[in-house]
Amino acid sequence: MPRAAEVRAIERVWYGEGALPALGRAALAPLEALYAAATATRGALYDARLLRAHASRIAVVGVGNLTVGGTGKTPVSAWLARRLAERGAHPAIVLRGYGADEPLVHQQLNPEIPVIVSADRVAGIARAAELDADVAVLDDAFQHRRAARDADVVLVSADRWGARRRLLPAGPWREPARAIRRASLVLVTRKAASRERAERVSAEVGAIAPGVPRAVVHLAPGALRRAADPAADPVEEPIDGMAGARVLAISAIGDPGAFRAQLAETGATVLDAAFPDHHRFVAADAASLAARAETEGARPVCTLKDAVKLAPLWPRAASPLWYVSQQLSVETGADHLDHLVTALLGTSHRQP
Repeated sequence: MPRAAEVRAIERVWYGEGALPALGRAALAPLEALYAAATATRGALYDARLLRAHASRIAVVGVGNLTVGGTGKTPVSAWLARRLAERGAHPAIVLRGYGADEPLVHQQLNPEIPVIVSADRVAGIARAAELDADVAVLDDAFQHRRAARDADVVLVSADRWGARRRLLPAGPWREPARAIRRASLVLVTRKAASRERAERVSAEVGAIAPGVPRAVVHLAPGALRRAADPAADPVEEPIDGMAGARVLAISAIGDPGAFRAQLAETGATVLDAAFPDHHRFVAADAASLAARAETEGARPVCTLKDAVKLAPLWPRAASPLWYVSQQLSVETGADHLDHLVTALLGTSHRQP
């Protein structure tokens, strides 16, 4: 069964108002202080070059964030790799592959682009070069400073941005907000948040890191697709066809609230089936979810990140599983993104 209570408990501590969430954050403050000290020490060692950042003979761009999950790193990394390929580069995606879902998502979004899974990013970049890639796109790498980069794209979620910026484990922040100053470009991503809110967040980011270019992108829900063999012809329906329907929102992602809000915006009645981020689904999960959808008269709908893991386990006799595709549109700062891509193309043919 979905561990929605576990997901909500974490969210309440991190984002909640009132006495109980505040008490939870206070209890975690000593561990937060230790984490902050360790992070600051490590960063200072890299800044002083006492820890080595390993250079590569190919161009390297990192896509990361300052918080745990939910900003859209995987779709943005896939979009950037595709954009580089369209401009004549030979990119490869390099990632750790935590949870096993991101490599499958990248393979489905860009079947022609190599995906390299390696906990050692330096070794992963070297493998990309061996495969004749001239640009390595690192998915989730802002804190992995051991691998030198030509550019760092940092994502900030407009849906989750707020005044409270507590570090792990008292909050979702991996680094303090001032770390944004290391970025080459900040992308403010929005899912359910309004464009006006995203612009306000962009202005706040600009106040923290005034010299860093910024852009705003919308990760909007696209078509509703039937989850099946990726090689099969896709079956699609317009997402607005869910208006008035009951939907079981299945998610094991960093920001399940934004996914539920996107489905609710279609006019659907949304039932929650949230799992912890990167949950490894098993057959029992799929059977339980299919049975719940049948009992509650709801269409089972998930994200692509969930579909790549759930589809092979989904009971054949059950109502079909669907997922919502995502469309990335650049709302402001397109010139900054173009400049970044052009700069990477200029460094992608370096000799050993």
